[in-house]
Amino acid sequence: MAEAYIVAAARTAGGRRAGRLSGWHPADLAGEVLKALVERCDADPAMIDDVIFGCVGQLGEQSTNIARNAVLAAGFPESVPATTIDRQCGSSQQALHFAVQAVLSGTQDMVIAGGVESMSRVPMGMGQWLPEKAGYGQYISPAIQRRYPGVVFSQFDGAEAIARKYGFKKEQMDNYALQSHLKAAVATREGRFEEEIVPILVTQEDGTQVWHHQDEGIRFDASLEGIAGVKLLTEGGRISAASASQICDGASAVLVVNERGLKELGVAPLARIEHISVMGHDPVIMLEAPIPATRRALRRSGLSMDDIDLYEVNEAFASVPMAWLKALEADPQRLNVNGGAIALGHPLGGTGTKLLTTLLHSLRRESKRYGLQTVCEGGGMANVTIIERL
Repeated sequence: MAEAYIVAAARTAGGRRAGRLSGWHPADLAGEVLKALVERCDADPAMIDDVIFGCVGQLGEQSTNIARNAVLAAGFPESVPATTIDRQCGSSQQALHFAVQAVLSGTQDMVIAGGVESMSRVPMGMGQWLPEKAGYGQYISPAIQRRYPGVVFSQFDGAEAIARKYGFKKEQMDNYALQSHLKAAVATREGRFEEEIVPILVTQEDGTQVWHHQDEGIRFDASLEGIAGVKLLTEGGRISAASASQICDGASAVLVVNERGLKELGVAPLARIEHISVMGHDPVIMLEAPIPATRRALRRSGLSMDDIDLYEVNEAFASVPMAWLKALEADPQRLNVNGGAIALGHPLGGTGTKLLTTLLHSLRRESKRYGLQTVCEGGGMANVTIIERL
């Protein structure tokens, strides 16, 4: 039976909006991760059959197939192809799934999957409002409007709806946000992220250069009082910017191979892909899809929640992983053990393989076996990936 393996995984440290990574063109930032990835397993870039990258804001500096531009920026041979995909916040996780399918089929042996997003340089939502403002229409078609009359598709409304559905109060979500920062701070102080992070050389305003190798959004002095005082996102709501994921610049990638690829590289695999799947759900509440998607993934894989040692559930908003925990009766001690996007940032198209990189390194560090990752996605979808540490 064919198998798919991960032999290398890397990410940049997250950069805050207008922070240290904001001076980097996203294609060049992604290129740095590509270079680091092949160096980590001593691979010749010419051996790579394809590069699949996720990116949500595909315009401006992130337009015109940023995956191919990243390949060229990395100095890879021109023979290495690349393509860019968009499954919203799960884009790079879907890139991974496409890479897995390619190597399992045997049509390709070595594929890099990853993602990039510079939210400082290409602001979130620009791909929606800019064309409409320029007179080129909007993505909601007349047929969709007839199917969902009067509905405004909004992740913010969805996050609030989940909070109400599962009975989460603002204070509970504020506390969850605090724990994300506290866990990320501990993980950083203990050096847990060092192996997975690709240092990026940054030129500061005064001309001096420093290495960016620590996630910039972590509040090392976070307090419940400070989080509680942050303005709500919607009047009368329960979620604030403090209990939502941080705008972030970053890139990440993994190298996926089959048995032939392993032999060609002559390296030992880090993990085996146990399961991949994707599922659609209600596009109005939008962010609840990880719950039914996880249930189906466990059923299809023959595993139970008790079999999964660590979970990475993207902290788009605190209500999302909290609802996932509650609905699946999962162990909170296994969830986002190094903090999540509330503290570490959510670089949209780059988040999927960013989470996988952290999950893989966490499994190896703690000598655990199975890890599960899921991300809620615009349009009401969710990908689920289960890996086995080797």
